[in-house]
Amino acid sequence: MCILRLNGFAEGMPTVLVVLAEGFEEIEATAPIDLLRRGGAEVTVASLAEGIHVTGRMGITLHADTPLSTVGNKEFDCVLLPGGPGTKHLRADPRVRSIVTQQQARGQWLAAICAAPTVLNDAGLLAGRRYTAHFSVASELPNILSNERVVCDGRLVTSRGAGTAIEFGLALVEKLFSAEKSREVAASICA
Repeated sequence: MCILRLNGFAEGMPTVLVVLAEGFEEIEATAPIDLLRRGGAEVTVASLAEGIHVTGRMGITLHADTPLSTVGNKEFDCVLLPGGPGTKHLRADPRVRSIVTQQQARGQWLAAICAAPTVLNDAGLLAGRRYTAHFSVASELPNILSNERVVCDGRLVTSRGAGTAIEFGLALVEKLFSAEKSREVAASICA
C-alpha cells in the first residue's frame, strides 16, 4: 500500500484541532483558524463544553464544529490552544492535558498563544523549550521569551497574544505547509 505524503502529512492536507473554552480570546482563535483554512488545512473547532456554541471574552459567540467529547482518539497534525480568560478552563480539563501530552508523544505539532502556553507547562511540555506567552502569565513561566512575538522550537509554536495572532497563524501555515504558502496567504490578506 502506498500512502501519499505531502509535507510529512499522510493522505492530504494537515489536520488541526482548535479547542475553545468559554472566555477564549476571539482574535487568537479566529485569525489562525482563518489563515490555516486559507492555506488548505482541515481545521476542526471543538468546544470544551458539550454544546457547540462558545462565547469568547468579548461576548462573540462562535459555532464550533463539534464538542470535544466527540473527537475521541482522532489524531491531528496540530493541536492549537487559543488563550484569554478561558485558559483556566483548558487548564482544569484533564482531556486537554491528555490531548497535548499525546500530541507531544507522537511528535506532532503543538501551538499555543497568549495564556495557553500555561496548559503546556502544566503538562510538563515546556521544560527545556523556547517559548513565549502573554506578559500576564510571565510569573508562571520563568523562561518566557517575553520580547518575542512568535517562537518556534521544534514542533512547538507559541505567541504572545491577540496583537500577534496574524503572525502566529502565518507561522503555523509556514510550518504545516511551506514558507511559500505562508507568503501566498499573507499576500491575499495584505499582510
